[in-house]
Amino acid sequence: MTLFVGALEMELHVPDSGSLKEKRAVVKHLVDTARRRYGVAASEVDHQELWQRVGVAFAAVSSSATHVEDVLDAVERFVWSNPEFTVLGARRHWLEPDS
Repeated sequence: MTLFVGALEMELHVPDSGSLKEKRAVVKHLVDTARRRYGVAASEVDHQELWQRVGVAFAAVSSSATHVEDVLDAVERFVWSNPEFTVLGARRHWLEPDS
C-alpha cells in the first residue's frame, strides 16, 4: 500500500494577544478545532515565547494524494478565514516514505 503524507506549515500573527496565556488559548482552540474537524495532526511548532507570533503545522495521511491535498486545502481555508489571525505565510511539504 502506498501512503501519502502532506504537511502544512503556517506563520500567523495574533494582533489582539497581549500575553502568552491569551495567545495559547487562541492557538489551542485553532489546533483542537482543526484536529476534530479535519482529522489532521496539528501542533504549535514555533515562536512559543512570542505573544503575537505563531508557527503551526498540520499533517494529513491517506492512501490518496488527492485526499491529502483536499484536507490540507480545507485546513488552510479554515485558518485564513479565522479573524483572530493574520496569515504571514504558508508552505506545504510532501514526505517521501522510505522504499
